Amino acid sequence: MSSLNRIWFTRCPVPTASGLAHNLGWLTEEFAGNGLSVGVLQDEGPALAHHHFDHRLVGLFREGGNVPALAARSEGAPTRLIGLTWIEEWQSILVRPDSGIIDAAGLRGARVALPAWAESRAKSFPRAMALHGIKGALGPAGLTLDDVSFVEVPATLSPSVGRHARTLTWPGLAELAAGTVDAVYVKGARAAEQASEFGAVVAVDLDTHPDPRTRVNNGTPRPITVHEELLRDRPDLVTGFLTQVLRAADWAAWNPAEVRDILARETRSGAGGVAVAYRGDFHRRLHPDLSTERLDLLRIQKDFLLRHGFLADDVDLDAWAAPEPLRLARERLAAERTTAARTAAVV
Repeated sequence: MSSLNRIWFTRCPVPTASGLAHNLGWLTEEFAGNGLSVGVLQDEGPALAHHHFDHRLVGLFREGGNVPALAARSEGAPTRLIGLTWIEEWQSILVRPDSGIIDAAGLRGARVALPAWAESRAKSFPRAMALHGIKGALGPAGLTLDDVSFVEVPATLSPSVGRHARTLTWPGLAELAAGTVDAVYVKGARAAEQASEFGAVVAVDLDTHPDPRTRVNNGTPRPITVHEELLRDRPDLVTGFLTQVLRAADWAAWNPAEVRDILARETRSGAGGVAVAYRGDFHRRLHPDLSTERLDLLRIQKDFLLRHGFLADDVDLDAWAAPEPLRLARERLAAERTTAARTAAVV
């Protein structure tokens, strides 16, 4: 590996333990011990921000949507999967209050917003999200994608986080308000705020269904990936990153108010949007793992993306996954806590 003097980090504007670790200063602290600085990819502007989608930057850690991660891997990006998280994130189908649509069955024959294809498969994640979200809503009602009519709407991209990020209207909400579509898939805190601003109401709350498979989408599950060259040549750095991610997830379980404050900044939304989008004990569920269950949920997403043209080729998830760094990170964190407890007992 060529000389490495900086670690890069990128994440989506959603609850992530890596985002918390960054905000708490723990990533900077971790890598400073190796003489490395930490850069936020999007803060560097377009020259580097595109690596959020293609992941061809050696020192990059990414915790973000699975559509870009899988699309990049299917096109040959040299990445490895080192963790998966599952965060419930207010996935809903919105309609106008006078539409007469009050549940999934009412979507039969509806005109549904479908974001247009972007310049690449990876950047077409809004389209993939809408398509799979609508499928998840229709399934429990015995309906399929053939039972609705899709209307293409524009989907403008912006850096997801960082100082160059812009707050954009969720694709399809303006068309919903204008009456050119009848239903829109949305997710997350900012979309929750915008739904209120547009006067839209929830016809289907996907989070209420007991089967998590109905909510498999871009962020469920959400992968943590790393460049395979960094993993091969500096596995200690990968273990260090994951150690701080696990530490932040543990911290979040006991600090929900602080987590929500950080999320409001990350998502560029207010407390109300965060409260709607992230409910219950989500702050206790930020830990990554590579369990069979989560890999199987990712496989559902991968197969859907492949079937609908979002992947250039199939992805072997078992070959992609690298569980060893997460195992070592858990062991390191446990050892550090044992040492700290013994020291405290002596004092």
